Amino acid sequence: MPHIAMSPELAPGTPGLFQYRPETGRPLAELAEVLLRNPHSLSRGDREMIAAYVSALNDCYFCSSAHTEISAAQQSGGRALVDKVIDDADSAPISPKLKALLVIAGATQRGGHEVTEAMVDTARQAGATDTEIHDTVLISAAFCMFNRYCDGLAAVVPQDPAAYVGMAQMIINDGYRMCATGH
Repeated sequence: MPHIAMSPELAPGTPGLFQYRPETGRPLAELAEVLLRNPHSLSRGDREMIAAYVSALNDCYFCSSAHTEISAAQQSGGRALVDKVIDDADSAPISPKLKALLVIAGATQRGGHEVTEAMVDTARQAGATDTEIHDTVLISAAFCMFNRYCDGLAAVVPQDPAAYVGMAQMIINDGYRMCATGH
């Protein structure tokens, strides 16, 4: 039961909260669009994986489910790869650069001061650019906010994992801006 009165016509999870208050939802959806879908040296699938990873660390069922599916649909390793990263990123079959960025994302999730110069140096040695490091920290910080927004208001979320497959395809096809408007 949501902590605030919301129309049942609103989308589940964070998109429904964006729709509830579009004046705040639109800029939040735009932030997600820029971070996760705009042209970038990291693939959309890898950026979505960072979002899924942080959301799983935050135990946010909606965001971890949604972003796991969005990442999986855009990765050659699919759902098995994303699940492996979330379960044990150190042994996952991903690049050393992505592993180093996930370490930074996890540190950011725990607290901004947890990110160390050694972590940043490791990421740089693995080929990460300053923009990739910057955006990893911002994706992690933004998803800490999105996760707390969703869970803090007890948003209605589908419990059926299959529901997230359709949501993922909508995001892949139409982007995050539609989350704030519902179309």
